[in-house]
This record gives sequence, structure tokens and C-alpha cells, in this order.
Amino acid sequence: MSPRSGGQGEDVPFLPLPTSAAWAHQDARCGFEVVYFRALDDGHLLTGATTAVEGGQPWIVDYEIRVDVGWRTRSARATGRSSTGLRTRLLEGDGEGRWRIDGEPALHLDGCLDVDLESSAMTNALPVHRLALTAGATAPSPAVYMRALDLGIERLEQQYTRAGDQDGHQRYEYTAPVFDFSCQLVYDEAGLVLAYPGIAVRAF
Repeated sequence: MSPRSGGQGEDVPFLPLPTSAAWAHQDARCGFEVVYFRALDDGHLLTGATTAVEGGQPWIVDYEIRVDVGWRTRSARATGRSSTGLRTRLLEGDGEGRWRIDGEPALHLDGCLDVDLESSAMTNALPVHRLALTAGATAPSPAVYMRALDLGIERLEQQYTRAGDQDGHQRYEYTAPVFDFSCQLVYDEAGLVLAYPGIAVRAF
């Protein structure tokens, strides 16, 4: 997977983020996510939580993600609660694609610029803001992927293609080959997911 040349940074006039947003999860799990946004001098702080039941397992994930002015993830702290106990993980990125997990280098994550939480529909906003794709452009977006149940961390290869806009909303074709999954994501004017087929729908 490789990006098309000349497809970034030209016409993605996102409105400012709201102070908060929420999603109802559906199909894959039953649950709810709430997030609060705060602008910083050097980026944004995204603080949220998801509670859900999936595959007969209830879990809670609280998270705090900091992105820089270019929407590159610089840190993500998550605390998960499930029947197996309480866990906390800290991810730290240098903004150039190098990572530490709980303070230890994670070379298998080299080249990733985003964090993708399995528990969160909000984190699909991070690559869209960072890539700023123009209509028809495609880009790979490998991410640091954190599982919901045990906060396990792995590399996730994925790709975004900006499709045609409709009703003032941006649409992206999303693929994650390791899961044999693809869908069209719909975003609002602030670059937050409105509809994630089979996963979540915006509730607020």
C-alpha cells in the first residue's frame, strides 16, 4: 500500500473540535463512548472512556491521548478494567514514527504516527486530520493498535482513501487487511466519525 503523490494537505477545512462527543457502539459490541476535547498550545488533549460488552465479556477503557499540531500522536495512556483485572498502558511517540511502550522501545511499531484504540470510534479521526487527503487520494496509515479487553498492543496496517463528499460530510474508504475488513467511514465538519458501519454511530 502506498500513497498517491500530491494528495495531501490542500483542501480539508475542518471546523474546530466540539468540547465533547459521544458514540453508541453497535453490532460488534453493545456499549457507549464519550470523549472530551481540549485545545493545547502544541496540539490537543483527548480524554475519553468506553464501556461495552463484547463476546460475552464486559470491559471499560479510559484513555487520554495527546496529539501535536500536526495530529501526530505523542502519547496515549489507557486504563482497562475487565474480569481479568485492572491494567494501565502508556504509549509514547516521538512524532517521527518511533515508540515506547511503558518506557521500553517498541521497534515493531516504527513508522506508525497514530494510535488506534479498538475500544474507540474517536481514534479514527486522528489519521484523517493528520493526512489531510484531497478527494480521490489514498494513503497507508499504519497504527499502534491497542486491544480493548487486555490492552495488548500490536501494529495495524490500514489504508484510507478519500471518497467524494456528500451533504457536507467527508467520506473515506477504510481497509484493514489483517481483519479482512473494509467499509466507508462518514465524518462531520470537525473531522469526527458520524458513521462507522458495524461498529458505531455518533450519538452526540
